[in-house]
Amino acid sequence: MPQFLIDGPTKGPVYLFAHGSGVGMSSDFMSEMSSGLAARGVRSARFEFAYMAARRTGGSKRPPPRTPVLEVEFIEAIDAMKSEGALFIGGKSMGGRIASMIAEDLFAQTKVAGLICLGYPFHPTGQPEKLRVDHLKELSLPTLICQGERDPFGTAEDVAGYGLPDRISLKWLKDGDHGFKPRKASGLTLAQNMDQAIEAITKFIAAHS
Repeated sequence: MPQFLIDGPTKGPVYLFAHGSGVGMSSDFMSEMSSGLAARGVRSARFEFAYMAARRTGGSKRPPPRTPVLEVEFIEAIDAMKSEGALFIGGKSMGGRIASMIAEDLFAQTKVAGLICLGYPFHPTGQPEKLRVDHLKELSLPTLICQGERDPFGTAEDVAGYGLPDRISLKWLKDGDHGFKPRKASGLTLAQNMDQAIEAITKFIAAHS
């Protein structure tokens, strides 16, 4: 049974989101995203895949298991998440990718209302030719991707050439990297980009609940 970290109101729509491959649900990024959404009245629930949860009990720092295993674990988390409102799924990097691979079937079953990815890994590290976009083009459910403009896993310039359908909403965070952090020379701050992402997510959830 997955363990959740829940923030925000007790009722209303829920954003259930998973972590990236290297850090867990209590990372700074996950915590700041959750608290920011809560401050805007959005209930969020974080969970960890089993390989990451095992690290908390002294387990080895092994890499994530194969995608089908993670998909099953995400579905288990969805089934365990008791929600009185619309359920949106997604996550940071790998967590968002796994959610995107199960979202369409769950939408057809009316189990989820939408997909929200944070720093989507459009290709593996250093392999821009191995795109992970084919299934995205087939999605019919409401989808939002928040992405740093210079994310090495898919920059604004790169993504413009991927042929994503207009029904996928893209929120670009100015000069942001994979964690939305801009360079000092940009004159922007991470807090500003996080706020922009949280605002976009809040409006997206309100529009599709």
